Amino acid sequence: MAHSHDHSGHDHGGAGHVHGSTDKKRVLIAAGLTAGFMVAEALGGLFTGSLALLADAGHMLADAIALGLAWYAFHLAGRPATGQLTYGFGRVKTLVAYTNGIAIFVIALWIIYEAWERLQTPAPVLGGPMLVVAILGLLVNLGSFFVLHGGDRESLNMRGAILHVLGDLLGSAAAIVAALVILATGWTPIDPILSVLVSLLILSTAWSLMRAAAHVLLEGVPPSLDRDLIARDIEATVGGVREVHHMHIWSLDGASNMATLHACLNDGVDAYQAVSAVKKRLASEHGISHATVEPEFGKCADEGDDHGHEHEHDAVPHHGHYH
Repeated sequence: MAHSHDHSGHDHGGAGHVHGSTDKKRVLIAAGLTAGFMVAEALGGLFTGSLALLADAGHMLADAIALGLAWYAFHLAGRPATGQLTYGFGRVKTLVAYTNGIAIFVIALWIIYEAWERLQTPAPVLGGPMLVVAILGLLVNLGSFFVLHGGDRESLNMRGAILHVLGDLLGSAAAIVAALVILATGWTPIDPILSVLVSLLILSTAWSLMRAAAHVLLEGVPPSLDRDLIARDIEATVGGVREVHHMHIWSLDGASNMATLHACLNDGVDAYQAVSAVKKRLASEHGISHATVEPEFGKCADEGDDHGHEHEHDAVPHHGHYH
């Protein structure tokens, strides 16, 4: 049938599996390093009285979870879809990422509150041990960064993992600066001040994570794509396609883009060839590898039904005309 799905855009070759396997191992190593030192840094923060170390430990906790999710995403990618989960398990990562973002917000707000309390009532900080722990944290984060840096930079999952580790590097650097200032001047307020800066970094990361996850969950058009321009491109380049409407574009997991659309064809056009050409154009030019195309001749099959197909969210502008 014309509704059959096209999988030509998926990479089933050996190179894709090799990249996925090595990236999975790299992310797992980075997650282990981050989680392990996060515990040591939290204990160090409690021992030295350093809020900056605790703030960085909170950041590393969030990032250890994020790296774990990245690993789990690679793990789930190999599972087939089921009769109940027909798209597979790709969206699990997005659901947990949104929840993770909320958790990061709570951690960051707690650190900011503690910093305010610390500024009101300064507490002693052991600068020497704090410096040692912070330097060790920087070395661990550098190790994680270089492990991930050798992976597939084209993978959105891998790029996200690298960004998290870069955030940890900044947190460790802030703790080192705070320790050096305390050792040189004895001025302990630098510790809560820098912990607030790290918390703001965490909040920024959390907000970006939640916004991106929410956009995917709401099945919004991926930021890199323009639905209306893609519809016009199909009309202009695919022979026999007179008009495209009822077009929806979304992402399953932030990486796999999908689309459904109605293609109004000229009389006498071979429907199979037209649908195949539309799918190939979507895959090759727009990165949409999974599409459902409904061919139409004359009147749209959905016109006149009771489902409100003329709502704005279904419309694709066509020279001032809307379906």
